[in-house]
This record gives sequence, structure tokens and C-alpha cells, in this order.
Amino acid sequence: MEGVKAQLRGHRIETPSWAYGNSGTRFKVYAQAGVPRTPQEKIADAAKVHELTGVAPSIALHIPWDRVDDYPALARFAADHGITLGAINPNVFQEDDYRLGSVCNPDPTIRRKATDHLLECVEIGVQTGSTILSLWFADGTNYPGQDSIRARQDRLAEALSEVYGQLPDGMRMLVEYKLFEPSFYTMDLPDWGTSFAHCVNLGPKAQVLVDTGHHAPGTNIEFIVALLLRAGKLGGFHFNSRFYADDDLMVGAADPFQLFRIMHEIAAAGALAPEANVAFMLDQCHNIEPKVPAMIRSVLNVQEATAKALLVDREALAKAQAEGDVLGANAALMDAYNTDVRPLLAELRAEDGLDPDPIGAYRRSGYQQKIEAERVGGSAMGWGA
Repeated sequence: MEGVKAQLRGHRIETPSWAYGNSGTRFKVYAQAGVPRTPQEKIADAAKVHELTGVAPSIALHIPWDRVDDYPALARFAADHGITLGAINPNVFQEDDYRLGSVCNPDPTIRRKATDHLLECVEIGVQTGSTILSLWFADGTNYPGQDSIRARQDRLAEALSEVYGQLPDGMRMLVEYKLFEPSFYTMDLPDWGTSFAHCVNLGPKAQVLVDTGHHAPGTNIEFIVALLLRAGKLGGFHFNSRFYADDDLMVGAADPFQLFRIMHEIAAAGALAPEANVAFMLDQCHNIEPKVPAMIRSVLNVQEATAKALLVDREALAKAQAEGDVLGANAALMDAYNTDVRPLLAELRAEDGLDPDPIGAYRRSGYQQKIEAERVGGSAMGWGA
């Protein structure tokens, strides 16, 4: 059990800056009291999540949503709050110019604008000490014949290659994919295979980012994870949940068993270790629930799935698999999944000087009342619908 605790202590889960701002559906953004008005206030909220969970020591930035004049100063501000600045996420989907795509756009002027923004984000990563450039493109088409599918792949490859060539030592490019939305005929990066093919062509610093909400219903995501691990091309996750289509719900909300199965493959491959370089990041928008406690709950959900994965009796599992014992092998997984790991995690937190109940600790801390009282006036951060 001490080995399990040691791995849980070393597990790191990055929270996203955009999850602390106002958000909503495509029809309405729902404002909440106490929402950050600056990147610094987002950092303060992320620091509170780390303070109470002990495993969320970094915050991902989204540019230009988190643009500041002095990025080294922002990194120092984060350090003063006990966390670091994590993955840099460019935004090439929220301007009128990108109506027909960004790096895949038929207009070379717009492609140049988008690629320059990606290069800007590489430089921001250098200034913040980030080791990850996290790329997602809304590029695609809505109608057959709208554009050449092959030409768009050529344009994508050209832009990715240019940016890859500017990555400094120690920085990785993670390439995300999405089945559909906002484009409904073709997405230019619709699946793991497309992302994988581009990453293989680029080189060792390019890897696939798996967003757990970006798949068709019934997709075996843990198979994708296992395959990418085998190929050395699993760069990280954007954890979230979805019902039907969108992907912004709290991780573990829709299918906690799926999350366990994914973490089982990670644990079985030894990929929880820091040297495996798998980035565990959240990508969620909390539309109707309060932001900070929702983020704490999300971190706990990942922790619980990870703890269960670490409790799998791998010796018994391997023996059953080798003997063709179908029921025995399945039971080895189900026994771990059905274990209540909350007492184990509470014990771990107590041993590390943390409150065993992070959600309860947040409610008792008065932090929510404090930020609601202090963050009055100005413009709350978020995105418009």
C-alpha cells in the first residue's frame, strides 16, 4: 500500500485557466459572482485548488485569453502562490478571419496569421518556463467540395512543421483531435490516427493529446491510449466528460468506469511515472456549478480512478490472462474498481498535512465568500456566446 501511496503522491493534474472564468453554452454565458477578472486572479484560484488537493501544482494558459504584458512576472506571481505556469494553448478559432479555418485556410494570409500566433505561443512558453505547446484546431469544412481535403492536410503539415522547428529543447508539441464540431463534414484533425500520422512525421517532440470527450459514442478510448503508449506517442490528456456531443463536463461525471479503464492502461504501462512524460490536464467549463469546488471535485475524480487502477492485482490479472481465465481476469479489474478508495485518499492527505476532505475544507475556508466580496467591479474573464 505504501507503493500505491507513493505513486499517488507523485501524480500531477494540471488545471486550466479557462475553467475559472465565466462560460456557458453556445447560446448563453452564465455569470457567477467571484469570477476572476485577471490572469492573476485565475492563478490565485488554481493555487487554492492545489493547496487543498496537493496534486495540482500548475495552471494551463490560453492565449490571448490570458495575455499579459510581462510573462516572466506572471510566472513569478504563480511561484509566489506555490504553483507554476503549465501548457500554453493558442487560440486560432475565435476570430472572423478563421471562418474557413486557420492553418488550413485556403487564404495564405490567414494561414500566416495563424502560424505566427502559434510561434508567438512558443515564445510565451519560453518566457513562462512551460514545457508544453498544446494545439487544437477548429479547422474543417461543412460541405462536400467546400475545399480540398488533401490540400488542407498539406497546409496543416506545413504549419506544424514550421512551429515544430522552433520548439526549444525541453518543449513538446501536443496535437489534439476532435471528431466533429464546429465543422460537420470534415474536421482536419478528426481522430487519433490523423494526429498520430502528423506527429510521426514531425519527430519525437510531437505527441498526441487525447481529449476524453472527443470521440464517437462507444469508442474504446483505453485501446487508443494503449496503442499510443506502445508507440511512445501519448503526450497527455485533456480530461473531461460528455453526454451526446459536447465535452466540457467534469471528468468522471458521465462514465467513471471509462476513466478507471484509461488509468488502468496508464498504470499498467508504468506511465504514471514523471519520466513517462504523460501530461494529465483538465479541460472543462463549469457553466452552472461554482468554479473552484468543481475543479477540486474533478481533481479528486482523477485521483480516485488512479487509486483504483493502482490497486489492480497485476499478478493475478497476468496469471488469469495467461491461462485464458476470462472471468478471473475481468474480476481482477472489477475488484479494484469496486473498491472504495476514498478512505485511502483521506489517509494519504492526512499524512501529508492536508485536510482529508478537500471539498469540506473549501467550504469551511471562506474563500468563496472572500472572492465574491473582493471581485466586484471590472470585467469578469470568460468568453462570449
